[in-house]
Amino acid sequence: MNRRTLLQACGGVIGAAALGATSPLAQAAAKQHIVTVVKLMGVQWFDRMEQGVRKFATDNPEVTTEEMGPPQADAALQVQMIQDLIAKRVNAICVVPNSPETLEPVLKRAMSRKIVVIGHEGADLQNVDHDIEAFDNVAYGEHLMEAMATRTNGEGEYAIFVGHLTAKSHNQWADGAIALQKTKYPKMKLVTERIESNEDQQTAYAKTKELLRTYPNLKAIQGSAATDTAGIGLAIEEAGLQGKIAVVGTSLVSVSGKYLQSGSVSMISFWDPSLAGYVMNKLALILLKGEKVTEGMNLGVTGYEKVHLVGKVVYGKAWVDVTKENMKDYSF
Repeated sequence: MNRRTLLQACGGVIGAAALGATSPLAQAAAKQHIVTVVKLMGVQWFDRMEQGVRKFATDNPEVTTEEMGPPQADAALQVQMIQDLIAKRVNAICVVPNSPETLEPVLKRAMSRKIVVIGHEGADLQNVDHDIEAFDNVAYGEHLMEAMATRTNGEGEYAIFVGHLTAKSHNQWADGAIALQKTKYPKMKLVTERIESNEDQQTAYAKTKELLRTYPNLKAIQGSAATDTAGIGLAIEEAGLQGKIAVVGTSLVSVSGKYLQSGSVSMISFWDPSLAGYVMNKLALILLKGEKVTEGMNLGVTGYEKVHLVGKVVYGKAWVDVTKENMKDYSF
């Protein structure tokens, strides 16, 4: 039974006080309901995020939490889900947007209904109370470029994949990488516009095969979605190009580990999505309590001990690099 059902009776609303302050119904009615809406369900990245979402409720019995998302990365489906949550009068919505622009109107509506809205991977979102990022996105993109440049001696052709051409964080990573390349590694060359994978491993695989045929002198590829690097790695492995093309990108060991092991992927980087899920919900609860997020605040989570606040965006310092040598330490 949900909070709204508990409070509805005979066409009216029963106040929690009328139920009795110590009754189970009153305690359930008093809980804050926080829902995390992710890009899509059924992939390891967001399965891992759900662990953090659930742990937050375990650590904070005054809230109930849940994670939901569409079966494929579709912004329109996210809009429908958020509309339903507004109708259900949840207390807070945490969202990882497929397309920030598409979600802005429905998030504005949520805020107008006094629902707390927290974003993640959406630093340009306007209709949120805060957006939480594991790190500065441009700096992370520069970091991935450095990883490619180190493995190619700062020379040669490269390409960049993004999950969606509308995904702000992925494009900010690409922007950071390309800008650094132009100023620091002039002997490297971006061969084509950023390639859209639709956050689908099979699409990344197919487009990498096409990329290899079109640009036989390719020396490096950067992936953005967790599934990009695995799709790229499979294409590299089938072509027998392990060690000849540096592949780096955002992923998890559970997604791309076998390609790290085979050498078809050089390095993956990530932030722990379970911690990101936990921190999103923590920010929501802070605001639901009427408190504020401040510069240098310690959110009590690894990588978020001293956050940097820029407007509505809250930055941590939480990326991790994984190679064949240390992948056993990051099994999720």
